[in-house]
This record gives sequence, structure tokens and C-alpha cells, in this order.
Amino acid sequence: MKTRDSKSKIVFLSTFPPTQCGIATYTEDSINAINKIYGKSITCEICELTDNRDIDKRTAYILHSKIKEEYKKIALEINKDDAVKLIHIQHEFGLFGGEYGNYLIDFLNANKKPVTYTFHSVIPNPNENLKNFVKLLISYSSLIFVMTNQSKKILVEDYEIEPKNIVCIHHGTHIVEYENTSKAKQKFNFEDRIILSTFGLLGEGKNIETGLKALPKIVEQFPNALYLIIGKTHPNNIINNVDEYRNHLESLVEDLGLKQNVLFVNQYLEVKELLNYLKATDVYLFTSKDPNQAVSGTFSYAMSCSCPIVATKIPHTLEVLSSDTGILVDIKNSEQFANATIKLLSNPELRESMALNAFEKTRKTSWENVAIQHMITYQKITSKPMEVKFTYPPIKMDHQKNMTTSLGMIQFSKISEPDITSGYTLDDNARALISMCLHYQLKEDINDIYYINTYLNFIERCQQPKGNFINYVDEFNNVDPKNDTVNLEDSNARAIWSLGMLVSLKSTIPSSSVNKAVACILKALDWTETVTSPRSIGFITKGLFLFNSVEPNNRVIEIIDKLARRLSLNYDAHATKNWNWFENYLTYANSILPESMLYAHLATNRLIYKKIAIETFDFLLSKMFINGKIKVISNKGWHHKGAIPHQYGEQPIDVSYTMQTLELFYENFNDPLYKKLMKTAFNWFLGQNHLNQIMYDPITGGCYDGLEKENVNLNQGAESTICYLTARLLMENNIVSESNEGKIIKLRSSKENLNYKLI
Repeated sequence: MKTRDSKSKIVFLSTFPPTQCGIATYTEDSINAINKIYGKSITCEICELTDNRDIDKRTAYILHSKIKEEYKKIALEINKDDAVKLIHIQHEFGLFGGEYGNYLIDFLNANKKPVTYTFHSVIPNPNENLKNFVKLLISYSSLIFVMTNQSKKILVEDYEIEPKNIVCIHHGTHIVEYENTSKAKQKFNFEDRIILSTFGLLGEGKNIETGLKALPKIVEQFPNALYLIIGKTHPNNIINNVDEYRNHLESLVEDLGLKQNVLFVNQYLEVKELLNYLKATDVYLFTSKDPNQAVSGTFSYAMSCSCPIVATKIPHTLEVLSSDTGILVDIKNSEQFANATIKLLSNPELRESMALNAFEKTRKTSWENVAIQHMITYQKITSKPMEVKFTYPPIKMDHQKNMTTSLGMIQFSKISEPDITSGYTLDDNARALISMCLHYQLKEDINDIYYINTYLNFIERCQQPKGNFINYVDEFNNVDPKNDTVNLEDSNARAIWSLGMLVSLKSTIPSSSVNKAVACILKALDWTETVTSPRSIGFITKGLFLFNSVEPNNRVIEIIDKLARRLSLNYDAHATKNWNWFENYLTYANSILPESMLYAHLATNRLIYKKIAIETFDFLLSKMFINGKIKVISNKGWHHKGAIPHQYGEQPIDVSYTMQTLELFYENFNDPLYKKLMKTAFNWFLGQNHLNQIMYDPITGGCYDGLEKENVNLNQGAESTICYLTARLLMENNIVSESNEGKIIKLRSSKENLNYKLI
């Protein structure tokens, strides 16, 4: 059966909310992440597992898990939909009917689609029957997922599964906006309490009594401690409407005299409220007593909310928790729990360090990154790779605005919290003016004018009597001494670019702002003629071209020509047969150089500038687009002529600037490859990079500061955030045609030696 929907479908065989269980929540979070990242091209459907025969159909398919005949019937129904490319089974033995859940074999025998599993339980030291059954299950799939390396090890050693058939992707976590615990406590009026917490569906396996028995010793030293036990009781543990386990815990609280120090939050919380409780937690207590528990979502979520943790030794905590994020203790040992908790509560510096380390460690396991890793594996399983397109995240200016005071935009942030002690720079406020102008141009949001004027006023504040600018201003609006020792040409030149950008929008920007920007540029003209740094020449040329587009000025054209001739001399001095560039190395913001040469051609009509622009941009693209991905020039030593280029150390500024240059070249040469490369470049932010991790923060709208060899720098400074927002705004106005995806396109008929393959 052909479907009208052109999207590929993935069917998840799993429990699903409103069913209250960990696997249902895991599946919902997985699907939400896939929809968020790939919803443009992928549809996720649910085949809900239930033993309730009276349930109304609320998902695409329903499988009554205790009825053996249903398994084949559902498989045949799914087979009819040609759009279904893959079935992903969330496997837990208790979810399926029969011995070890062997009713599932009937489904697998009837199924004609590629299949994979996530094994939520991997039981060590299996008996022969269990071992053979798991091997039989796995024989139906070419690749399977587990969530810890220990689970993979057990499958290899105890079940004799080939390691190449097992993919380890850790349990996903929610990205939360980082905030210190004292701020988070205000939401619950917990300001005067030390908060300990644990959460999850209650049952004996949670072993909450160990935490309660540890509490009297903790309260002796910290009488304001409050232990939050968050979550409803697991439905399977309520028999004849009697909640024996919760009653037992409440009696224990009474016996220990802890009524003022324990609060039961007997609710199944929405994710946002749950995460807020965790952010307000000083120490998270993970008390599970199952030594074979492969993975815990509750533990993962606590880490993602920057909770220092005291945890029992189960495979997941042993693998993930290190001495810099928490303390491991023996199962059921309340004395060790008490001592470890007291140690953390007695040392705020240690607690804060652990909190930051836990937060940073779990960014790579965000649901967005987990979705990307799953999709990469899905493509290996399906008989034909699915067409996968990234969905662009919403445009959020929140972090830029949060980083902006009445003076201007702050330079750095600690994670997502603005660091006012870092002060302000002309560089960042010039960039901020550009991004806010682009946003205003796109959205016509009158509120943008306030921020435009804030950044403009900062630039004017930095301008000196001779027309040049200072760059550094401290948090108290004092001129920083660094201005006397640092080369300020590039920052000054960016100011000209941003002012030119504002003036180019004179038809929609208030005239008072435009006049101020015009005055700043005219005052700086004498200085602009003296610039020699190649990138400074590039930024100034771009700014003056934009200025001249609405404020024609012969002197401005003369300056553009003068600067372009200076840059041309650089090209003549350094270009060789295999090195068509202005210097003997590629550093940062490289694309502004060919871009400025094209602007110079457009301003003066000199063909030599056009020729140099094309040659140098061709050369740069050949160095930056490798195997269908953008490979940013590394800041770990740059790329020198004749040397092997350095790897890693990639920054958002180069992706954004390259995209801006690609847009200009497309506008002037109408080559569709430029549009394709723009999309490829922007996908770097969305996870198409060597770590397969997103580079933006979906909560704040900020951008991470850098992509390193093994990690992402999670600080969301001004430069990175603005460069991402500029790129995102650019893509909003440049919807890339999908028709030629996957083809090899020549850049231009004269470029026989430059072909780029897009995948």
C-alpha cells in the first residue's frame, strides 16, 4: 500500500504514555527528539504494547501483548505500509507474552521490515534457555542498541554476540538551562532548605528506605535538610487499591522522627516541573538495590540537571559516575549514604564542581544528540537509506537579549549565565548589531529597535576623536588598559561593517539611529584608508559597500578601490599554482577576503577583483568542504601552505562567515552549488560534524563556543551565539532547493578541477 505521505516512517514497538513506566517515557522522549531534528523527512509511529483489551486506539497500532495471535496480525498490518522503513522494538522481557516474552518471535517471523532493538535489560550469567532465546531475537536484526558499555560486554561475553552488531548509545537526557541551585529553589520556596531528592515510579527496587535510614545522621549536622521523594507508586505495586510500599515508607518516616525533613511529592510530574525539582537539588540520592540494573533514566536526568550524586553501585552508575561528578556507595548501606552526603554538603566548592561536571558530561547524551546517533545507525540497517533532512530549530534571540545590559552585550558566559565580570567589547557589540538588524529585517519586530540602539550607542561610545575605536570596556563602563596593547584593527573594521549594515536598512530603521550610524562612518573614513590587515580590509569593504548602497559617496568608492588594490597585492605576493590565497596560511574568518573582493568588483566594476574573488573562494571551498561536510579551519595552529592542516578546534564564526559569502556569490553568479554548500555549512550547527552533536542550545537560543576533538565547549559566549543566530537568520531567508540533492555539480564550467560531492 502506497501512502500519500512522502516521509519515511519508523514504527516503535513499545509501551507509551499515558502508560506510566520508564520505557514508555523513554520511547516518548526518543520520538520527540527524532521529530524535532528530522521531522521534515521522518515520521515516527507507535505500535503500543498493552495488556488492556479494552483500551481505545490512541496510536497507529495496538498490540495486545498477552494474546499470541495478535503478534502475527500486527506484523502483517505494518507490512502493508510501504512508507515504513524500520521497526524499532523497545525490549524488556516483561513487556511481551510467553516464556521470556517469546510471543515476539511470531511478530518477527511475519515481519518483512528491517528491525532493531534497544535492550533495556541485559541479564548477566544467563541459563542456556535465556541465552539461546536472546541469540534468536538478535538473529532477526543486523544491529541492536544498548545503553551502557557493560551491557555490550555482557552480550559479547555471556551471549556470544558479535561486537560489530552492537551499538552503545547512552540514555538520553533533557537539555536544561543551567542555573545555580539557590535560584532554582525560589520556584518552590525552598530557599532556607538543603534539598536532597530522588524520583521515579516507587517500588521496592528503588530502595528508598536506605536514604531514609541515612537521613537522621545527616539531619544532626544539617537540621534544615529536606528529602524529596518524587513520584507516584508504580501501578503494578498497587494491589486492591493498597499502596503497601508507600505506606511502609511513611511509617518509617514516622518511626525515625523525620516528618519535618521528608516530603513525598506523590505525583507523576510533567518533565518541565520534574527538571525544576532536580535543578533545586543540592545532592541527589540514587538508592537502587538491583545489582544488575543496566540503566537508569532517573540517574541520567539528575546528572543533566547538574546534581551532585550519591549512588549505589549498579552497572550504569559504575560506568558513568566518576569521582568528579559524585560518590559511589554500596547497595543498602545507609551509613555510607549518610557519610557521603555529609561530605558533599560540607563542601560547597566540591558540590559546585561536581554539578558543573555532571552538567557538561550529559550534554553529549542530550535527546537531540541521541536522535542523531540513532539516525546514523538506522541508515545502516535499512535496505535503502532513508532520505533524511534536518528540521531547522526556531529562531530564538533569548540568549543574545539575556546577555545584553543597558550598556551593551556582555562578552562571555559561564554555560548560559552571562559573566558580567568579562566586560564588553566593540567586536561583540558590532556583531550583535548585525544579527539584530537581520532579525529586524526578517521579523519587523519593533522590540528589536531597543537592542539595535543599545549596540549602536556602545559603538558610538567606543569611537575616538580621530574616528577609530577602542575595543575593551569593563563591567563598570571604564576603558580597559588592554586597548593600549592589543591590535584593534579587526574590531574597528567590524564596527564599520555593522554600521554599514544598519545604514543599509535606512528605509525601515528610525532616522535618528541611521543618522548616528552615518555620522560614525563618516568620522571614521580617514582611519579606514590606513588599514593594512587583510581581514580588516574585508570587514571595512563590506561595511562601506552596504553604506554606499543607500548613501552614494564617491570618496567611499575610492576607499573601497584603494583597499581592494592593497588586498590584490597580497594575493600577487602569496598565490602559487596550488595556493590561491592572500597569505601563506588560512586562519579565521577567511571567507571575508574573497567576499570583499567581490564587493569591490561590484562597487568599481574592475574585473580583476572579480577574478581574484572567484579564484580565492574556489580555493577556500576546496579546503573547507570535505566528503559532503564542512570542515572548519582548525584554530589549533591554523592551516599553513605546504603543511598538513591541523584537526579539530572548530568555531562557529567560520561557519557563519562562510555562509554569508556563499549567499553573496549565489546572488551574483546564480550557481545552485552555493545554495547547497550554505545548507551543508548550516548543518554543522545541527549535528553534521565529527562528534555528531548539536552546537546550539535549544532552550536559550545560544550557541556553544567551540567543537573540540572529543567534546563541545558548552559556554555560550557572545561571538558564538551571534554567529549562530546570523547563520540561522540567513537560512530563514534562503530555503535551499532539495531537487538536486546527492548530485555532483560543477561550480562553474571554468572550474574543471573543482567538484564537490554532497551527500
